[in-house]
Amino acid sequence: MVFSGSSGYTRIDTTIPAWERFGWTDSRQESNRTMEKPNIIVMLMDNLGYGDIGCYGSTVHRTPNLDQMAREGIRLTSFYSTSGVCTPSRSSMMTGCYPRRVNMHENCEGRCVLFPNDAKGLHPDEITVARLLREQGYATACIGKWHLGDQDPFLPTRHGFDEFFGCPYSEDMVPRPSNPDWPPLPLMRGDKVVEAPADRDYLTKRYTEESIRFIRENQDRPFFLYLPQAMPGSTPTAFSSPDFQGVSANGRYGDCVEELDWSAGEILKTLKELNLDERTLVIWTSDNGAVGWDPPQGSNLPLRGWGYDTSEGGQRMPCIARWPGRIPAGVERDDLTTMMDILPTAVRLGGGQPPKDRIIDGQDMLGILSNELDARSSYDDRGFFYYYMHQLQAVRSGPWKLYLPLKEKLNNLRGQFGNCPPAELELYDVRNDLSETQEVSARHPDVVERLLALADTARADLGDSDCEGSGQRPAGWVDAPKPQLLV
Repeated sequence: MVFSGSSGYTRIDTTIPAWERFGWTDSRQESNRTMEKPNIIVMLMDNLGYGDIGCYGSTVHRTPNLDQMAREGIRLTSFYSTSGVCTPSRSSMMTGCYPRRVNMHENCEGRCVLFPNDAKGLHPDEITVARLLREQGYATACIGKWHLGDQDPFLPTRHGFDEFFGCPYSEDMVPRPSNPDWPPLPLMRGDKVVEAPADRDYLTKRYTEESIRFIRENQDRPFFLYLPQAMPGSTPTAFSSPDFQGVSANGRYGDCVEELDWSAGEILKTLKELNLDERTLVIWTSDNGAVGWDPPQGSNLPLRGWGYDTSEGGQRMPCIARWPGRIPAGVERDDLTTMMDILPTAVRLGGGQPPKDRIIDGQDMLGILSNELDARSSYDDRGFFYYYMHQLQAVRSGPWKLYLPLKEKLNNLRGQFGNCPPAELELYDVRNDLSETQEVSARHPDVVERLLALADTARADLGDSDCEGSGQRPAGWVDAPKPQLLV
């Protein structure tokens, strides 16, 4: 294996546990304390939009379990993915970093996600939330769609997960005339393919059943369950099991969403049955917005735009967090929070701390989740940056979002020019104007100036179309990538 990236990056020997590298206490040696740590479950949907579930305004999808989860917990209305596409946003959830920082903003061919047989993947030296929690005594499982590299060194079991059951990339990445070298969609257990092609109709159900098994088997110790569902997915016709086909008012897409709601309900029901309810933080969200198929199927309303771009519809996500006794019931907060915040928050709850030898971009959002009145988002001051692949396209600080002028046009996954940002600089108050209907840059030149300065700091640190950033780290690479095949 060879690695490439910024020359200032220091290689870490991952054969040495993080608790030794950084001088932490290994809580596996403190068994009398392990049950003080809460269980943590993150359920991540694929291409599900802001307006696709009832508690965020959907009138066509029945989502009683998620609506109940929101009533019993907190509903975040300014929670962001770090990208409008899959691989980059998932890298942020795992590492607490912007995709450009960990070189997961594009694949080895300059396309916006990783594909089958890709030589590139999440660097083995990146320290993931799973690795940090495992070193604090947690059982860890990734059950679902990975999409951070399908080569062996990049699989979940090499990034801190005790278990992996799922597909290494998106459900639409199957053999086709344009990509005849892609293998049948592999379903894997650990690092072995156990079924190919995977039956996409049953993925949601099987991932749910595997998740429940993992919870039951680890109910007497703290666990971290990462459940990245494959659905609604990237195909024009969404998949669902026969029990849910034809039950919704929105065709196959609606069937799929309602099965995802069922899945969340089954997880929550299991926690209650095992008396784990008050010992478990559950976060439910999506990796990016609904895709703008013609005709539309998913909904990002009232937001503008679609998945695969840097619009609010592309990156502002529904997010519900529930933890009885710790998160107050029925709360809504509009603080700017992001996918990157899961790592520092989870690691704090697990008794550890983020690594100190590298930049972690996320914030600890426990105060916000707990509805502490003095908790506020650190992004209000330092800014949140919207990248599409290598290009910085927008900046948000407080209520303000500034779209930057395009220096080049980038194609999205469907071969079309992204519809956002506009060619000229535009400013919106996205806290009060969610649909971005009132362009106000002429009225707020001071805000424009401040956000342009924040954009300059991002360019210096993370790079842009015409420059590399001083804070970027390398991706992992393999010399001769091979397909994951059933043998």
